[in-house]
Amino acid sequence: MTTTSEPGHDRPDPSLDAIMSERRQLINLAYRLLGSLADAEDVVQETYARWYAMSRQQQEAIASPGAWLTKVAGRICLDLLGSARARRESYVGEWIPEPLPDRAEWIDGRGGGTTDPADPADRITLDESVTMAFLVVLESMTPAERVAFVLHEVFRYSFAEVAEIVGRTPAACRQLASSARRRIRASQALPAPAGLRAGLVRDFKQAWEAKDIDTLVGLLDPRATMIADGGGLVSAVLRPIEGGEQIARYIIAIADMAPGLTILERTVNGQPGLVAQRDGVTVTVAAFDVPGDRITRIWAVRNPEKLWPWTGEPQAASDSGHDARHGEGETTIT
Repeated sequence: MTTTSEPGHDRPDPSLDAIMSERRQLINLAYRLLGSLADAEDVVQETYARWYAMSRQQQEAIASPGAWLTKVAGRICLDLLGSARARRESYVGEWIPEPLPDRAEWIDGRGGGTTDPADPADRITLDESVTMAFLVVLESMTPAERVAFVLHEVFRYSFAEVAEIVGRTPAACRQLASSARRRIRASQALPAPAGLRAGLVRDFKQAWEAKDIDTLVGLLDPRATMIADGGGLVSAVLRPIEGGEQIARYIIAIADMAPGLTILERTVNGQPGLVAQRDGVTVTVAAFDVPGDRITRIWAVRNPEKLWPWTGEPQAASDSGHDARHGEGETTIT
């Protein structure tokens, strides 16, 4: 970001490096709060715009620029979360958080290689607070619960600091975080060891490619759920598919109708996942929840607007000329 000096100030801004060093922290915060890397980037841009809209004197009067930036970014996210609920009521099909890439393939649960330093996703710290399972639970919270929980539990802000952002008392923020913590505990089981998770997802990929329905059924929990997100822009099932056998049969049907897909093992939000490509272009990103010795949940993101971190640029609204809302046109995994 470039800035211009105020009249009478032709010297460079001595605080620029310190201010811009907060960018990674702000991206990390905004992504966890919003579940969208694109929205997180917008929030950070708006936060810096507000900082540089102030005079040099106003900036220098702020004792902790980092704390100021976090407070502003948190409030912007809180406002966006409130409006996001209304937008998602009209969203076509299921809404899934935007998947976060680590372009390196994983082997036995361990990432390898490096990410492109120009990739905005490279600024996200991968830990348990960005797994798809965690972000999906955050989506079930109220905006205030989500902000209070993430700021306190993930970023270790005091409740007094959280209160300044949320606009409630520290005691109220403590209650919000406590309520959010109960939601997390009630919905999440301890994950299986990394090697086991990677092995199960790899076995799933191989069984899918071999169209081995019996193996697929064995890898899936009988009560497993698969959710797809096409956003009304590309073909995707509009409701969750429930049951291991039902998911397996659906996956096999997709393999029969889309023989041109290449399935790759990739890290998705810090966990072993799968990426489907056609002609070298990513068309689906799948995240898995593996709390034990079977796969319990699959989240498949097809919406091209959510795949730009994987492709480097926005994709066309539809990879066919047909109406994806009705499942017409090009058949893809979902």
